[in-house]
Amino acid sequence: MRKIILLLAIAMGYWGTAQRRNAAVENEATKTSPKLVVGIVVDQMRYDYLTKFADHFGKNGFMRFVEQGFNCKNNHFNYAPTSTGPGHASVYTGTTPATHGIIGNDWYDKELNADVYCAGDDSYRSVGTTSEAGKMSPHRMNVTTLPDELRLHTQMRGKTIAIALKDRGAVLPGGHTANAAYWFHGADEGKWISSSYYMEELPSWVRDFNANGKAQGYKTAWNTRKNINEYVESGPDDNAFEGLFEGETTPTFPHNTMALLDTTKDYDLIKSTPYGNSLTTDFALEALEKEGLGKDESTDFLAISFSSTDYVGHKYGVNSKEVQDTYIRLDEDLARLFEALDAQVGAGEYTMFLTADHGAIEVPGYLASKKIPAGYIDFKAMGDDFSAFLKYTYGTTDIVRNFSNYQFFLDHDIITNLDLDAEVVQRAIAKEVLGYEFVDRVYTAHQMWNNDYTSGIPYILQNGYHQKRSGDVLLVPKPGYVSYSTTGSTHGSAQIYDTHVPLLFFGKGIKKGSTVERTEIPDIAPTLAALLGISFPNGATGRPIAKVLE
Repeated sequence: MRKIILLLAIAMGYWGTAQRRNAAVENEATKTSPKLVVGIVVDQMRYDYLTKFADHFGKNGFMRFVEQGFNCKNNHFNYAPTSTGPGHASVYTGTTPATHGIIGNDWYDKELNADVYCAGDDSYRSVGTTSEAGKMSPHRMNVTTLPDELRLHTQMRGKTIAIALKDRGAVLPGGHTANAAYWFHGADEGKWISSSYYMEELPSWVRDFNANGKAQGYKTAWNTRKNINEYVESGPDDNAFEGLFEGETTPTFPHNTMALLDTTKDYDLIKSTPYGNSLTTDFALEALEKEGLGKDESTDFLAISFSSTDYVGHKYGVNSKEVQDTYIRLDEDLARLFEALDAQVGAGEYTMFLTADHGAIEVPGYLASKKIPAGYIDFKAMGDDFSAFLKYTYGTTDIVRNFSNYQFFLDHDIITNLDLDAEVVQRAIAKEVLGYEFVDRVYTAHQMWNNDYTSGIPYILQNGYHQKRSGDVLLVPKPGYVSYSTTGSTHGSAQIYDTHVPLLFFGKGIKKGSTVERTEIPDIAPTLAALLGISFPNGATGRPIAKVLE
């Protein structure tokens, strides 16, 4: 009898050990635990920059992502407007403006009857400057971010640090629970600053960084990193489609005006050179070390946005040698980041992704010079005709309260007082606007509320439409048409040149490979959440990209 009991005990022991082993294997299969997740957003990066400039990239920057990670070649924003605030919010929340509420960089607030800024918050004070540049918070973002969910999952032990030249490029990715978000205040100060939303004063390492003269060192002449004659992937250096620094007479290299060289004034000029990205990298590397990111068992998050690519694109345009040089130099900054992560966190111990907050259009003037349909929108001429239409139809122009982000906001009190039906007014205005030469198509709020679009431009508009915040009539300009200066590139539309952006994954838990199947920006956060085994952001509408994950 004792032998039988002993044999049963041994069998039970083996069974229990096997069960624990199976449970451990199953648990390991449901999550990956990198010590650090690094999210990179490159502001205004078109997908084709990755291929166009590939021959100039080294092996340890963009190409390390491509060759050792996973490349989603057909990745798109699935909403409009395609701009910085909505872009960063969508990357990190896993959803679109229809849910997270960041419908633009700025927008008309129907309740306040005033314009608001996506990250602005007067209830907090600036930290690190006496200016108002630090009065920011993520309070207008209605949902959680991936870093928020990681913080909650680790009982706030995991640390989140967000960094960008632009305030919105740091505040929105960091989410509601970030330990810190830092952005660069140029003007005549040249400092990294924050908000009392996160802290009462800057940490000593940030104060030391601000005092070390790094920013002053980047106020220097900008010449090409390589021989300019090798930049055959971009257009002529001297052309009519590029902007000028103050004091310049031609938009050509080297850029060495006194405005750039004066080390005590106008640090904002750094943003419009590739040195802004280098300064961002310097600061991110300092944060990596001084904050001890990736040093314990709780996964940390470092969100970095490279903003200078956007400033340079706006100034010089997609086809410029300045844009090409900026990406060649950014590739070197990415290599510096990889090297530091390998050394301080450990190769194979971190996970990264790289994407963009929007793409950009070729300069319409340049397109027109090549006989491609393109042009510029004259809103003043439209405004005169539109005002005449409103007065003739309704007896007043006050029936429209605001026009912004290509949307008309109507005054519903006036509509009611005139005993009109809002849907009928929307339709009449839409029909009028559709007759203007530069308009491609028009949609009404009634259509956004009552239809379920699944593809094309209306699908993109509906994903960007927030019922409480968006307007009554939405117009879509023709492809190639913008409301912008005649030099430099811009963005914001639902067209493919603004929606097609890179999406690269690398590191722990990531397969090597690529896909040309469509992926969308809201898929990023669910993919990382699935890898980490944590809750999806609470407004997420995207889906994990299964091919990316091991």
